[in-house]
Amino acid sequence: MKVLLVEDDAGLREGMAELIAEQTPVREAGSVAEALRALGEESFSLVLTDLRIGDNSGGGGRIILEAARKRLQPVAIVSASSADEVVRVLRPHEPDAVLNKPFQIEDMMLLVERFVRLRREVERLAAGAVPPEDAWTTEPTTGLRLSQRPDGGLWMRLAPGANHRSPGGRGHAALVVEGSLEVDGETRGRDHYFFLAAGPRELRTQEGCLAVSLPVDA
Repeated sequence: MKVLLVEDDAGLREGMAELIAEQTPVREAGSVAEALRALGEESFSLVLTDLRIGDNSGGGGRIILEAARKRLQPVAIVSASSADEVVRVLRPHEPDAVLNKPFQIEDMMLLVERFVRLRREVERLAAGAVPPEDAWTTEPTTGLRLSQRPDGGLWMRLAPGANHRSPGGRGHAALVVEGSLEVDGETRGRDHYFFLAAGPRELRTQEGCLAVSLPVDA
């Protein structure tokens, strides 16, 4: 589990990284280029990036958000801008969380803990028992079966060759238990963790897939 911290103010970045490292490993990036390189090399439990990295337009934060989305990784935006301004700059994308400047250390730590804990919980569910046969429901979509847990966890089984368009809603952390799953063109295999941002997603599988997910606010 690792956090990618993107901030071009070296002093602020080092201070934030030191605090985050008390909870989980952290990789620092001081520019958009460094952030994109990191996203190409590793998978992160959270990408925490300044909205106006590199300039004051917000374009840098948008580039990083889009790159993380393609790699199915959650993004939290750090910004002093109003909520309306953040929405305007990032539209049509939405961050999975926003940390408003000036922020308290506790707020940042709670944000990081939220996403690190979410990954741990999904991994715990995946390591547990698969729901019994009578706990599954067959959806109208051909080849899709679901099993809802009382704690908010959702098991999903897709038959070989099946495809499904998820309706969107809240963001979900997920892990493939068996087979492989293609999400908007990005493939995840067995034991691979990923994050489904809020909004509709196209899910496909050639060999079949068993996966479990948990909503971000569970």
